[in-house]
Amino acid sequence: MIRIILSGCNGHMGQVLTEMIGADPMTEVVAGIDVAPASATRDYPVFSTPAECNVEADACIDFSHFSAVDALLDYCAEKNLPLVLCTTALTDATLEKVNEVSGKVAILRSANMSVGINLLMKIIKEAAALLAPKGYDMEIVEAHHNRKIDAPSGTALALGDSLNEGVNNEYHFVFDRSQRHEKRDPKEIGISAVRGGSIVGDHQIMFCGPDEVIEFRHTAYSRSIFAKGAIEAAKYLAGKPAGLYDMSDVIG
Repeated sequence: MIRIILSGCNGHMGQVLTEMIGADPMTEVVAGIDVAPASATRDYPVFSTPAECNVEADACIDFSHFSAVDALLDYCAEKNLPLVLCTTALTDATLEKVNEVSGKVAILRSANMSVGINLLMKIIKEAAALLAPKGYDMEIVEAHHNRKIDAPSGTALALGDSLNEGVNNEYHFVFDRSQRHEKRDPKEIGISAVRGGSIVGDHQIMFCGPDEVIEFRHTAYSRSIFAKGAIEAAKYLAGKPAGLYDMSDVIG
């Protein structure tokens, strides 16, 4: 049985994870961490800060807020607790801290926990290496619900990084063309964000060439795909030595 501490347990993803972990015979939530009040009764203790949590566990899954991640990193380093870090929009300082703490404890960080998205990252990297040198422009359009506060999404940026890796990191991102009155730079990767309704997550990657467009697309219909990936990541990470891991390690 993998004992899990759930950071951000009272948020939307925390609620989905609580239900799915409870239904998995190999896992259980032994504690939660969240400053927000719960909308339903929990079968496990919930603490306002990591420092208050005194429950032993095998792994921690974090779907919280970027402002809460530094304290959680300190807690995991102190408790030698493997961390599945799913929170996005992390600052450069926090990312540096992630790298530092990964020298003490196992951390799996991913902008998107979906198995499909992580497979897509591999595919578009290969496509970029083949198509970009032939003059295909690369664009990403992402869409999420109207409550999402960061734009572009962490997943869109990760997809952009995959494209750029395919072209030896010679390209740059462009997020807004409204103030530009010039021809498109061949070395740019455009990233556009849409926010509306209850869209769980939609990411479209376009390779636009002469007289043709090649598209890759991933659509999430529920948050359960992210929860499922996070649970599999926690199972994988429990007992692993210190280091920085990602979902490619989980899916093989």
